[in-house]
Amino acid sequence: MENKVQKIIEKMLPYIQMHGGDVSLVEVKDEIVKLKVSGACVGCRMHDETFNRMLGGMIKEEIPEIKNIIIE
Repeated sequence: MENKVQKIIEKMLPYIQMHGGDVSLVEVKDEIVKLKVSGACVGCRMHDETFNRMLGGMIKEEIPEIKNIIIE
C-alpha cells in the first residue's frame, strides 16, 4: 500500500514543488496515511485544497482501503 501512495505523491509532486512546497510520506498504518508538508505549503491558504481535497482525494480514490489522511 505504501508504494501505491508514494506513486500518487510523485504524480502531484511537480505541481507542489512548482509552488515552493514539498510533501513526503511519513507512514501508512492501520488504513491511515501520514504526510509531512514543508516549504511554502506550510501556512498557505491553498493548503486544504491541495492536500486534503486533491492529493487526499486521489489517494482515497485509487486506494479505497485508506480511511484517513493526516497532514503534519
